[in-house]
Amino acid sequence: MIGEDEFSNLIGEKETTIIGRKRELEILIAVLMSGEHLLLEGPPGTTKSTMLRFVSEKLNIPLFQLEGSADLTPSKLIGTFNPNLVMEEGFKPEYFEPGPLFRAMDEGGIFYIDELNRASPDSTNALIRAMEEGEIIIPRYGKVMAKENFRVIAAMNPFDDTGVTRISRALFDRLCRLKMNYQSMEEEIKIIENNNKDTPKSLIEIGVRIARATRSDDRLRQGSSVRGAIDFANICPTLASIRKGYSTNVLIDAALVAFTGKIWLDNPNLSEEDIILDIVELVLRNLEEGFFDDLNLELKKKKS
Repeated sequence: MIGEDEFSNLIGEKETTIIGRKRELEILIAVLMSGEHLLLEGPPGTTKSTMLRFVSEKLNIPLFQLEGSADLTPSKLIGTFNPNLVMEEGFKPEYFEPGPLFRAMDEGGIFYIDELNRASPDSTNALIRAMEEGEIIIPRYGKVMAKENFRVIAAMNPFDDTGVTRISRALFDRLCRLKMNYQSMEEEIKIIENNNKDTPKSLIEIGVRIARATRSDDRLRQGSSVRGAIDFANICPTLASIRKGYSTNVLIDAALVAFTGKIWLDNPNLSEEDIILDIVELVLRNLEEGFFDDLNLELKKKKS
């Protein structure tokens, strides 16, 4: 699948595209090279899908992706015969329309199922034989054998408890497991800097501090991913331009818009807005004197 030289080059290239994931990338590559299947477990925004897409693209391995949901059926996973053609001429192999699992097996690719714990038990059970035996049996079609590079990679958020199903031990037993968490503060800042060259670093740091504070707040079941900080960094300069300058209210409104939809309350009697306001207030207490003056001077230079 991949040689040592290719692996070294991939690691080096990855450092400029996926920040702070050298260990996880090494493990992912090792699992793929060893012929194993893998569960990526972690909260949203921890680069699970990004990392897998990067590896698939760089190693030229086909990637077939599907989202787990309650209405996911084995036929959506594997495929089904075209009903119109079957009605006219009966069951013929050429009338079978393959699903993503079929295609991954047939082409020797990666089948990636996100939100594994939201998928129905019938659909996840269909994965077991594919992983264990490297084959599936389709009524009126026959046996499908997996090509050499076929792998199953699943992902799930362990904190979800709404709309999820219990994953069978038989399925878990056939998956290796890689637990992922958020990157360091410095790495999260770098992620946003790499994708947002126009936002001052001081604002990016504020956004990251707010995001990280939500993750340790006892009132929240789950805090914000780095996406909250990314949205904050995108909104702040535009809102400041509309309001003719940076101010505390600009930062507060940008934070409310960016973060309130990305946190998960532990107590339904509380409000997302109040919690974000509390966190923003704490973060803004540590602003250096002249903070807004520097930002407004930079904004003025850009406009001129």
